[in-house]
Amino acid sequence: MLMVSLHGIKLHALVGLYPEEKVIGNDFEIDVDVWLPDVKPWFFADYTLIRTIVAGVFMQSEDLVETCVQKIHAAVKKEFPVALRVKVCVKKLRPPMPGDVAYAMVCYEA
Repeated sequence: MLMVSLHGIKLHALVGLYPEEKVIGNDFEIDVDVWLPDVKPWFFADYTLIRTIVAGVFMQSEDLVETCVQKIHAAVKKEFPVALRVKVCVKKLRPPMPGDVAYAMVCYEA
């Protein structure tokens, strides 16, 4: 099996449940892994398309990071139907909460 990954996609977006997050937004870091069949000629997953999918999802204002993860996953599977498995992880960097928290993360893999 061949795995194609694009990690560390950094974006600022108006994604979050609290009203201030809809105004000031949050910083996010996204990782996408795509497993492809190991046949020759190899199938490939275009990194630029993955980045475009991620950016497109984060252009929309969402309440939940989970919604973004699901939308990215569905779009990547649609763009690369031969993919055997796709994993999407979204980190909300420095989430707005008391204390020193590096990030909150949501992942989905199927």
